[in-house]
Amino acid sequence: MTVNLAGGSASLADWRRVYQGASVALDPVCARGVEASAAAVGRIVARGEPVYGVNTGFGKLANVRVADADLLRLQRNIVLSHAAGVGEPAPVAATRLMMALKLDSLAQGASGVRLETLALLEAMIARGVTPVVPAQGSVGASGDLAPLAHMAAAMIGFGEARLGGEVLPAAVALERAGLGPCTLGPKEGLALLNGTQFSTALALAGLYEVERVFRAALVAGALATDAARGSDAPFDPRIVALRRHRGPREVAATLASLMAGSSIRESHRSGDPRVQDPYCLRCQPQVMGACLDLLRQAATTLADEAASVSDNPLIFPEDDAALSGGNFHAEPVAFAADMIALAVCEIGSLSERRTAMLVDPALSGLPAFLTPRPGLNSGFMIPQVTAAALVSENKQRAYPASVDSIPTSANQEDHVSMAAHGARRLLDMARNAAHVVAIEALAAVQAIEFHAPLRSSSALETVCARLRREIPRLDDDRYFHPDIAAAAALVASEALVAAAGDIGWPELDPR
Repeated sequence: MTVNLAGGSASLADWRRVYQGASVALDPVCARGVEASAAAVGRIVARGEPVYGVNTGFGKLANVRVADADLLRLQRNIVLSHAAGVGEPAPVAATRLMMALKLDSLAQGASGVRLETLALLEAMIARGVTPVVPAQGSVGASGDLAPLAHMAAAMIGFGEARLGGEVLPAAVALERAGLGPCTLGPKEGLALLNGTQFSTALALAGLYEVERVFRAALVAGALATDAARGSDAPFDPRIVALRRHRGPREVAATLASLMAGSSIRESHRSGDPRVQDPYCLRCQPQVMGACLDLLRQAATTLADEAASVSDNPLIFPEDDAALSGGNFHAEPVAFAADMIALAVCEIGSLSERRTAMLVDPALSGLPAFLTPRPGLNSGFMIPQVTAAALVSENKQRAYPASVDSIPTSANQEDHVSMAAHGARRLLDMARNAAHVVAIEALAAVQAIEFHAPLRSSSALETVCARLRREIPRLDDDRYFHPDIAAAAALVASEALVAAAGDIGWPELDPR
């Protein structure tokens, strides 16, 4: 599959496909605007007027004029000097997405970059040449300078790149892919470095992974509700309609659909002394619905950011203007990343509470720790502890990154967003939450089986069967780690969601 990039028109679903491995193709419609922008840079250089980053230094050195003979060297120097990232490399899928986002931004014809430079970036994506980009070093303003510099360094033959699963010197990777390094023209190095594409790519990657966990948590929550002989009355549309919010309405409808037809539910409609269930069951529409609404707000922000030009200065060919502004400041991305972090934290927190409820016989009415022979066996005692540990870790990571700032570049760049920090944590947080939900799913399926011969709904029985294909019932204690790993894989792949069938799952895409 190939996603067509026409400069600002790709949807959130398109970027999801790129993240999942789709290639990209630059729409020929972009050529005219790109060529006009590059020509405008040529005319600006010919006039000899000082223009930031074209014939001046960078940051605090903006007032230092650079001679015409050194303009190409200036662009090379900014790439090499700014490639100062540290830490583990960003994931390949997120790095590819960053490259595609940068390509789409430059294609809008406001950055002064030549078509041949865009063609190299497009070809690198198509042929699987992925720069090794250290994930630490961006403060989320003046663009994601260090990460994008590592991308640009690979384009001019420096640094490292992956090709076919192998990490190679960038120049070697380009050669093996049938490509050659480029020489950057005036403004091009700065255009490649300035922008929010690293933060945006990681925030989008986090959003997509959290969406998977969110849906799996709805399935696990329905399983746990039935396993605890909980009521589906809180999912009645009349209740959530009075709250006005969209998310709770959709979550309630999904949970009701998942539980529809359960004989376990029917068995306690009369004669059950409980009037109300614990909040972890009863308030699922309100909590998970709020998470859904928050994720949608973040998705809307990130869709807009992905379609934006966040370079500086911007080139306007109609009057050969090079205007300096602040589009590189990633505050919108920082806020979106913080919202995603809050949502995924709550998704895991509610899931862990349901697991804790299921393993407690005083609350669930089931055997202690969901083992047929408690005492001799510990059952789900420690998996619940693991879930609690992961939830607390996510709570610590959920502290908003956007409230922090630190001056850089000798106080020229005196307020920054920390968007990269906020976005970079999301994949790990999503992974933690996936394991929390996986533990709940294991516990809930085990708990439902104690109600035999009563059966859950058709949708949930299919989910139980899908999980049991991979993981047998826990009768006596065994080495538990592989069970959790296998269940987490089912969560991450959305296999449990697929097993539940097409019941109208909530979507995040704002378009």
